[in-house]
Amino acid sequence: MIKISPSVLACDFSKFGEEVKKVEEAGAELLHLDVMDGMFVPNISFGPDIIRSVRKQCKMIFDVHLMIEDPIRYISAFVDAGADIITIHYESCQNPKEVLKQIRAAGKKAAISLKPATPASVVASLLPYVDMVLIMTVEPGFGGQKFMMPMMEKVSAVREMVRLSGYEIDIQVDGGINAQTAKIAAAAGANVLVAGSSVFGAEDTKKAVDGIRAAAQSVYSL
Repeated sequence: MIKISPSVLACDFSKFGEEVKKVEEAGAELLHLDVMDGMFVPNISFGPDIIRSVRKQCKMIFDVHLMIEDPIRYISAFVDAGADIITIHYESCQNPKEVLKQIRAAGKKAAISLKPATPASVVASLLPYVDMVLIMTVEPGFGGQKFMMPMMEKVSAVREMVRLSGYEIDIQVDGGINAQTAKIAAAAGANVLVAGSSVFGAEDTKKAVDGIRAAAQSVYSL
C-alpha cells in the first residue's frame, strides 16, 4: 500500500495549523516532521513542544524524523509529544540498535534512516528492530533539493533485504518527491513517500496528494 507523508518543512509556518489541516483533509496518511538540531545537519527546525501543540488538533500518524546528534537523549520527549513513528539516522549515534529498541519499548514504531553516502548493507543487522527504513534521496537538512536517481539502487537493495528477511517493514523515500519521481521510487520498492513542496506548494493540495499516490500505486506491486 502506498502512503503519503507530507513534510511540514515545506509548509507556511505562519499558518502551521491550517497547513497541517489542509494535508489531513487531502487524505495524506502521515505527517512528516523533520527535527533538526543544527549539528547533525546544517539547519534548525523545531522540537517536541511544536509537535505536542499540533498533536492536539491532528489525527494523522506523526512520522517524526530526528536529524539530531545522539537521539537517545530525546526519545522520551518525542514519545510524550505524540510521535507515532520515530526515525533516527544510522550516522547519528554509536549504537543505533539500542535507540531503536528504546523507541519500540515506548510503544512506538521505530525507523532507521540512511544518508545518500551510507550503503544499504548497514541495515541488514537492524531489520529485526525496525518498522521502516528511510532512504534519503537528497542530502538531509533542507527542503526543495533535486531527487538523486542513484539512490534507487539502494531502495531496491533494501527492499530485497526486507523480502528475504520475512519482516513487514515499510520502505520510505524522502527528497525531491513529486508525481514523476514517486513513480520511480515506487518501482524501486518504496511504499511511503515524503513529499514537501510538491504538496504544500500546490494550488490544489488534494489533487497533489492523489496524483503522487496514483502515480506510485500504478507501478508498486509488493
